[in-house]
Amino acid sequence: MKIKLTRLAPLAALATLALAMLPAHAENKMAEMGKKGALTVGAAFAPDGSLWVVQQDEQAHLTLQISRDDGRNWQPARVLNTASDRMNISGESNPKLLFGPHGVVLISYAQPLEKKFTGEIRLLRSSDGGATFAPPVTVHQDRQVISHSFASMAFDASGALHTVWLDSREMVLAKAQAEKTGSSKPDYRGGAIYHNVSLDGAASFGPDTKLADYSCECCRIALTPTADGQIAALWRHVTAPNIRDHAFAVLRAASPATAPVPVPVPIRATYDNWAIDGCPHHGPGLTLAASGGYHAVWFGVRAGVAQVSYGKLAQDGKPGGTVIALPDDKAEHADILSSGNKLAIVWRSYDGSGMTMKAWISDDDGQHFTLRQLARSEADSDYPRLLNKEGKIFVIWNTTGKRHVEAL
Repeated sequence: MKIKLTRLAPLAALATLALAMLPAHAENKMAEMGKKGALTVGAAFAPDGSLWVVQQDEQAHLTLQISRDDGRNWQPARVLNTASDRMNISGESNPKLLFGPHGVVLISYAQPLEKKFTGEIRLLRSSDGGATFAPPVTVHQDRQVISHSFASMAFDASGALHTVWLDSREMVLAKAQAEKTGSSKPDYRGGAIYHNVSLDGAASFGPDTKLADYSCECCRIALTPTADGQIAALWRHVTAPNIRDHAFAVLRAASPATAPVPVPVPIRATYDNWAIDGCPHHGPGLTLAASGGYHAVWFGVRAGVAQVSYGKLAQDGKPGGTVIALPDDKAEHADILSSGNKLAIVWRSYDGSGMTMKAWISDDDGQHFTLRQLARSEADSDYPRLLNKEGKIFVIWNTTGKRHVEAL
């Protein structure tokens, strides 16, 4: 089926605000079918073309599996040494797997701390292509028992590693100030976006730098390379008083590593004007457009209609075209990836008894799309995730008893 990019017919509006806060129509039902985070994966193709996947096993160990034939067969799982770390893994906060220059392999995850809703970002590093990993380290310099979570990592074209995460230190300060003044409510919305840079492949890290105040508290951060080799970020942002749309910024590295990182001014990237006092646990996706700027997907409520939207962003991150809904009113947790003029959007959709994985494919940089149904499962499942292998786009979807890997 060929679909031209025109405005889609309105979807059914949500009946209540509570439903609006649960964009995954069966999020609670599906979560009850398996242990939290048990199916959540981090995946990437290695420089030699093999597919690597990290996830937790039934004993909550972090494991690594490798496939040499694009996911048809897998080597036995290898348990990674995470010392005594516990892990807080979920679909929005999956372990990250990243290959860097000179044989560097990085795996990050969130570790919960003793207080509720607190954590730190931990990292396993290999300098020999993954043969061995050093003991885990904490990525950020701040060691307060507060929330550091939902980290994303990317290498820019110069080899600098950018780590971005959600951080609650500003909210903690605001709460303390409110207590001092006797205020009933702190003058702060959500969390903050923090960023640091490593110039030596994660052997050391530069200072924590605040990228933006007022981020949503529990939505993943999307990263993608820019046309000139830097890294662009897109995250759910809180615009006063409670509008949960998205913001965009290009990350930059400092030289030397101890110098302050240049802080860009975030740009408002979406205008759903979704007013909600809560986090939807539903982050965006971002990828480079061949014609300039970016393609983006995100969940929001527009004029009372809950939908996953697709739109173009200009090079500076501002909205650059018509926003349309994906052709599935139950779409959730979409991912997006481009390779030249090829553009893929994947998502899962609950049909009443199971999840279906669908894809919207364009061969002309998003001007026209073809809708495909890729797989279905009545078991618990992870979110579908897109991967690039030497310019070819793949999707991986982990379900109970089966790991789907397919070239798009």
